[in-house]
This record gives sequence, structure tokens and C-alpha cells, in this order.
Amino acid sequence: MRLSRYFLPILKENPREAEIISHRLMLRAGMIRQQGAGSFSWLPMGKKVLDKVCRIVREEQDRAGALEILMPTIQSADLWRESGRYEDYGKEMLRIKDRHERDMLFGPTNEEMVTEIFRSYIKSYKDLPLNLYHIQWKFRDEVRPRFGVMRSREFLMKDAYSFDLDFEGAKAAYNRMFVSYLRTFTRMGLKAIPMRADTGPIGGDLSHEFIILADTGESQVFCHRDYLDLEVPGEATDFTNDDEIAGIVRDWTTPYAATDEMHDEAAWGKIAEGDRLSARGIEVGHIFHFGDKYSKPMGAKVTGPDGKEHNVSMGSYGIGPTRLIAAIIEASHDENGIIWPESVAPFDVGIINMKAGDAECDRVCDDLYSKLTAAGRDVLYDDTDQRPGGKFATADLIGLPWQMIVGPRGVAAGEIEIKNRRTGERETLPIDAAAKRIGAA
Repeated sequence: MRLSRYFLPILKENPREAEIISHRLMLRAGMIRQQGAGSFSWLPMGKKVLDKVCRIVREEQDRAGALEILMPTIQSADLWRESGRYEDYGKEMLRIKDRHERDMLFGPTNEEMVTEIFRSYIKSYKDLPLNLYHIQWKFRDEVRPRFGVMRSREFLMKDAYSFDLDFEGAKAAYNRMFVSYLRTFTRMGLKAIPMRADTGPIGGDLSHEFIILADTGESQVFCHRDYLDLEVPGEATDFTNDDEIAGIVRDWTTPYAATDEMHDEAAWGKIAEGDRLSARGIEVGHIFHFGDKYSKPMGAKVTGPDGKEHNVSMGSYGIGPTRLIAAIIEASHDENGIIWPESVAPFDVGIINMKAGDAECDRVCDDLYSKLTAAGRDVLYDDTDQRPGGKFATADLIGLPWQMIVGPRGVAAGEIEIKNRRTGERETLPIDAAAKRIGAA
């Protein structure tokens, strides 16, 4: 993409309404436009990042055996009355009426609707296990939306729902999602630590929040330093092997890890001081087993191998892609702007033409652009007539992993400069060698 033809509304000054780094940088980098309190439009560059995040989420959900569906944003209040949640949910639920005066709502979550889908089709244990997920917009009427897309009213959510005959099956489903989440966040350049979360009236220990460490995190977290070196399962992980998956979960839940709400000072005191890690953290995912909380009141039953009907045992598994982007930025930035992990960067490389209009600079840039694009690299080519300082500032602000700097003096010597955004390292190479280094044959 040529920058002269791209819609990238860069802001030079920090917006006053932005309280945290990710909100400031997303507005300044032209990723989002705030339309109202907790409401945002996703502009071209932001949408590219969002699509890449969602692609990784999909790939890892599919790998773990979940099946994608798509449920409506507007739901019938009658479903929520069946589960008993309609009156209890609170003012965060946006309640509306259609033209026939039927009570409707803008879905804040989808347990009721997915349970209704399940009970309409699944009647036998032979059709289990089943895990259905979708990536859909949600709305929660937060009393005080803040921190940009970190805590907005309208947000994109991946929510998955598992259905099993009994607790043992539900635990295996939970473990698969646990491992899937480890892989998902790692692929986005994040080190996510699973921390035991409150299970409420359900009880038990099958609830975990996945937390990334960041100085600007919203909550205090406590964990053993072993988590920094634990190996995340690779692509060869066999999600059909319940014992293998359970072993991974055991390894990742044995060291101490807790949010401030679940922190146990007595257990913490037993850890050697040098092994303690107390830091700020941001929640990027939550998985939760809730048994028959919805299946029982809504009649989601299957016939078991004993010939009797059983309320299915369910779990839910959430990741917020819009919130996740803000978390990535909070964990990966410097004073100049965003530093994207390569897997979710809006573009793989930026070509900076230091003297647009110069015949040789234009020729070299055009040739690099063609070669890199043909090699499958996603390229943003700055062909504008902006001053060099402004071009460098833009490239650093939007955080592309690699910059290729093409100027008259270097071109005359048959060389260009490449810069790694994360390390800041610069290297001058022959033009063909530079292209190969970035990924063009």
C-alpha cells in the first residue's frame, strides 16, 4: 500500500481525553476514531491489526477442536428470563423493544442463546463433546467507560461454550481451552500467565484469568518467577490426547499465581523471596466452568449411556480481541510509539523514500515494493513529500517491525539502510541483500 493513497490520520499531539498509553497511541496512530463514550470506529490500520488478532484466535480455537458459528447481537429477553438472568444482570444490559413491543436486548454475552441452539439439536451423549465459538460484537453499558478500547461499551469478543456429559468431560474441555489460550497469546508476542480466578457460587477451581505483565496494568498480580521460563506447547500438541493436555495444564498451574483478589499471603510467604514476582497485570482472557447453571433451567439435556437424561456440563471461554490490541500496546511500546509483534503488525515492513520525486530513489523504492509484495510481504510505502523527520516519526509511531530507508546518497552507492523497530538497530546493506533480509527472493 502506498501511503499517499492510504487513509492514515496521524495526530501529532496527545489527545487530552486519552488517559493511558494504548488509548493515546491508537488515536495518534490513526487506528481508531472515538465516536462517543466507549464507542469507537476502527480505521484501516486498526482494522488490519484486529483482523490479524482474530485470525490467530480462530486458528487456535479450530486447532483445539472448537467450531465457529455466528450468533446475533440482538437477543430475545425471553431466553434470559428462562435462565433467570434478565432481571439480575443489572444496568450494564442495554434493554430495548422492537416495533411489536417485544423485550429485546443487545447481547452482553451469549450463554442463553448458545444453550438454546444446543438444546434444539443435541439429544444424545454420542454427539458430545461439543464446543461452539463465535467472534461477535458485544455491548455492556458501562457506567464509566474509560481507557479507550481497554474498557469500552461496545467491544469485539471471542466467546466459546463447551458442552459435555459430565464434569470429567467438562474438565477435559476446559483443559483444551486452557492450552489453546497459552498458544494464542504466545503467537501474539505476549507472555500470558494463567491465574486462578473466583468461581463464585459454582465452587471448585476451574476458573482462570490469563494475565500479561505490564507496568501500566490495571491490577496487582503475584506469581512465581518460574512462569517466565515455562515452555508454551508447540504446534505438535495433540488436543485429542486428554492426558497430554492435562499434563500441560498441571505444569502451568502448579507454581503460585494470583490476582490481588485471590492472593494468599500465607502461600506467598512460603515462596523464596528471590522467586517472587509482584507486578502490574492486564487480563486478556478468562475461562470458566459453570456446570449446569444454564443447562438445568433451560432444559439442555442429553440421554447418557445409562439411558437416563443428564443436564449437560458447560463452560465458557472469552478473549476480547479489541481489548487485546490495547494490551499488546501497553506491553510493547516506547517513547516514540507502538512496537508491534510481527504476527499482528498492520504491515510487515515500511519503505521510506527519503526524496520522493528523485528518479533513482523512486526506481529503487518501486522495485523493492514490487519484490516484497510479490514475496507475500505486507508493505506500507511512504511515497509522500513529507520531510524525512516526519517520515521517521510516523514509521516509529505506527510501529512496523522493519523500516527500509532509501535516500539519494545510499542509492548512489547501491545501498539502503534497514532498521529493526524493536531493537532500534540499523544496518546498511546492498539493495538486493536488504530485500532478501526482509523476505524478498
